[in-house]
Amino acid sequence: MLIVADENIPLLDSFFGDMGDIRRVPGRTMTAEQVRDADILLVRSVTQVGPRLLEGSRVRFVGTATIGTDHIDLDWLEQQGIAFSAAPGCNANSVVEYVLSVVLLHAERKGLDDWSSLSVGVVGVGSVGGKVARKLERLGFDVHLCDPPRAEDPDDEDAEGFESLADVLKCDVVTLHTPLTRDQAHATYHMIGAEELSLLRSPQLLISAGRGAVVDCQSLSDRLDQPDAPAVALDVWEPEPAVDPALMDKVWLATPHIAGYSLEGKVHGTEMVYQALSRYLGLPVRKKSGQFLPEPALNKVSFTSSADEADALRISLLSCYDPRRDDARMRVAIRGDEAERSKAFDRLRRDYPVRRECSSLKVQLKGTSKSLQDSFRAIGFKIKI
Repeated sequence: MLIVADENIPLLDSFFGDMGDIRRVPGRTMTAEQVRDADILLVRSVTQVGPRLLEGSRVRFVGTATIGTDHIDLDWLEQQGIAFSAAPGCNANSVVEYVLSVVLLHAERKGLDDWSSLSVGVVGVGSVGGKVARKLERLGFDVHLCDPPRAEDPDDEDAEGFESLADVLKCDVVTLHTPLTRDQAHATYHMIGAEELSLLRSPQLLISAGRGAVVDCQSLSDRLDQPDAPAVALDVWEPEPAVDPALMDKVWLATPHIAGYSLEGKVHGTEMVYQALSRYLGLPVRKKSGQFLPEPALNKVSFTSSADEADALRISLLSCYDPRRDDARMRVAIRGDEAERSKAFDRLRRDYPVRRECSSLKVQLKGTSKSLQDSFRAIGFKIKI
């Protein structure tokens, strides 16, 4: 059996090596010729999967090691009898920690002693946005939710708690976690356009870490040239990989679509596709991601009773992930013409350094307050008291 896989999917040999031969190819430039003789296709979000790629091939199973499916022609796969599996929620915690780190840095810029004094609007309350909201609530933030499809679902028990997009855009921080949809009710393509951006002001922060085209990036660029513009953290871009350097220069934080790129998140995505393929082939599921995670480079920090609570949280969270490093790498790399910028963007993702989640770090707290202990637990650290 031949498995054609995006070369950037981690642990391919560990999970799939005993299932068949593996052919690694670049996901963004994957061609019909490369997959024609494949039985299994494993991709990420950079590969468009549909008739142009698969017609005439012998592929019978497609797996994407991502939470999103807007790059997959699901109707066509079903018509062809091709089995499919995604990895919903695989990197949700990684995105949550990205958002938390960005919010923490924003609070620092604003000179706030208590970051939870910020109100946060979460747009898109699915597997990722829902987890963002729950963690923020546990940390004491004032959280406001917007999800029009869920708000109109009579079977959704939380429907009454959702607010309009205009109301949520009044929050100190607005973070976007919707899928990219076009031809349906409440389509999210360019959901944040000129009108919505005009509602945001300089004290506010807009975080986009879902799908690039949810924000009209030309309108965003225009807004950032105007007075009283908000701060913006962009992890996803329109278009990718040809990032507009002019827009990059205008945003506060620029990262190369890596919010979900923790090692745990990427490996969990591989694991979920492995499980689905095993079920499809009628094979036992014997492997788990925990078998393959290495010991983290930093595995323990310790705080005494004299530690300032805000400083302790800041040190620990940014020790696991500081988005300013990715921002610096991106601003150095994205240069030259469109082709050079595209290659640099993909190279940043392909060669992304190992990033571990907060769950990999043991935090020892000696004589500290219960509120600090609760905050560490809410973020996801391992606590030793």
